[in-house]
Amino acid sequence: MDIVLHLGAHRTASTCFQYYLQENALALRMQGVEVWGPRHTRDGMLTGVLPVSGSVKTAADQLRRARGRIGLARHRARESGIRQLVISDENMIGAPRANLRNRKIYAGIGERMARFSDALGGEVKRIALSVRAQDTYWSSVIAFAVGRGHKVPDQDELDRLVTSNRHWRDVIRDLSCAVPSAELIILPYEQYGSSPELKLKQLTELDNPPLTHAREWINRSPSLGQLRQVLKDRGQDPAQLPAGEGRWQPFNQAQTMALRECYADDLFWLRAGADGMATLIEETGNSETGKTLRPPQTIRGQDNGTEERRLA
Repeated sequence: MDIVLHLGAHRTASTCFQYYLQENALALRMQGVEVWGPRHTRDGMLTGVLPVSGSVKTAADQLRRARGRIGLARHRARESGIRQLVISDENMIGAPRANLRNRKIYAGIGERMARFSDALGGEVKRIALSVRAQDTYWSSVIAFAVGRGHKVPDQDELDRLVTSNRHWRDVIRDLSCAVPSAELIILPYEQYGSSPELKLKQLTELDNPPLTHAREWINRSPSLGQLRQVLKDRGQDPAQLPAGEGRWQPFNQAQTMALRECYADDLFWLRAGADGMATLIEETGNSETGKTLRPPQTIRGQDNGTEERRLA
């Protein structure tokens, strides 16, 4: 049985993908594919892979128990005829709040994924990671954080994010070193975010992935109007945010251009072969452009404005 990991990243439509997998779980099982999404991974299945603070057990004991628990579940899946196990949980690689606190993207991904690989018996066949332009990635992370109580960042804090020396290629290098035996594929959010069925096809190589529930947009970051209301409800000055509606862009023009240049450098490195560590998958089924435009979809959760409705 092949083990395939979908690791997000956060704010790259990972929740939409997991909803799609969950709603199509029965159809996928009939094709020999079992899905472990957050409902499985965050309900005790992976507890102990990363040391739980305050536990009376040592980190080694916690990992050993997690390895056994996961092994039993894998055995049951294999015995039931499952050929591929897809595990999707973006929290495996870290948390957005830690990225904001450290002003770096997934600084601990290497150690974390080495432990997850160990817990899975070192049998991970393929890993998919989505990347996103840093200006829209950080904007989405910041908007989501402010909506949940984080303070509005000032220009100095934004500058520190822009001048961070950690980029997607650093994340990919760490991930490749942590799980060297797995095939690592990179799926740009700008092309795959709106097409979970195409993402699944790259993960599993299914010829006909289901289309049901493939156009629902979930867990959007809050819009400017919603954020101003959040600040007002918290007794803070909503004038900290600019006027208008739609997606909030906290960065100024120079900062935005610097972040876009970083992403262009990351994509250049990937297209040049990524030093043999990863494969960038840009084709999404449109032979003329190599891109897929977002079809009409049902929106659940926050509305993030027209910019997030339109993907290249």
